[in-house]
Amino acid sequence: MSCPICQKPTDAKFRPFCSQRCADVDLAKWLGGDYAIPSHDPEDIEKVAEALDEAQRKPH
Repeated sequence: MSCPICQKPTDAKFRPFCSQRCADVDLAKWLGGDYAIPSHDPEDIEKVAEALDEAQRKPH
C-alpha cells in the first residue's frame, strides 16, 4: 500500500500514510473542505445562503 498523499510506502506508525507530515496534509485537506462532496440540492443552497447572510449581519 502506498501513501495517498505522496505515494511512498506506508509506515505502520502513520498508516495509511508514510509520515506525520502526510497525515497532517491530509487533515488540512479535510479541514479545508477539499474532500467535500458538492451538492446541487436547492435546500442545501438555500441553507448556505441563509448562513452567509446571518454571518454578514453579525458584528465582528
